[in-house]
Amino acid sequence: MNFSARQFETALGTFATGVTVITTLDAAGQPVGITANSFNSVSLEPPLILFSLSRTATSLAAFTRHQHFAVNLLRQEQEAMAVRFAERLSDKWAGVEHGRWDSGCPILNGCLASFECELRHTYDGGDHLIFVGQVVKLFSTSEGQPLMYYRGRYSGLKSTP
Repeated sequence: MNFSARQFETALGTFATGVTVITTLDAAGQPVGITANSFNSVSLEPPLILFSLSRTATSLAAFTRHQHFAVNLLRQEQEAMAVRFAERLSDKWAGVEHGRWDSGCPILNGCLASFECELRHTYDGGDHLIFVGQVVKLFSTSEGQPLMYYRGRYSGLKSTP
């Protein structure tokens, strides 16, 4: 390789992505959530999506233990939520409005879309673990704009007249 890990990370940052909060439950049934932009669709039939999580993440055990997870696609006005779930806080869930669907995974209120998934596969992804889930329930709305992440910063789409 003729580039450093930092150069690679900087180059990847030029790809604008949406922002998600991915949730599950820990061994005690308590909610766990992380901010992630490493999310994408895999298949329409069956409906599969994936995300990746660092092998050093404190939440890794919860995601590998539980057979379900949820992906919540944030809207532009939810930047504070993205920051909250990206930080190492003792109680990320204090004051966060959410519900629970069939699996019990937290579904955040006010998102553009939410997907409840059953874990189908995990794959080695170098310093990350890749989780593939089959969507079993979803919600989406056409109202609102997505929260974006680009070059290490949160942003939104510009409105067009």
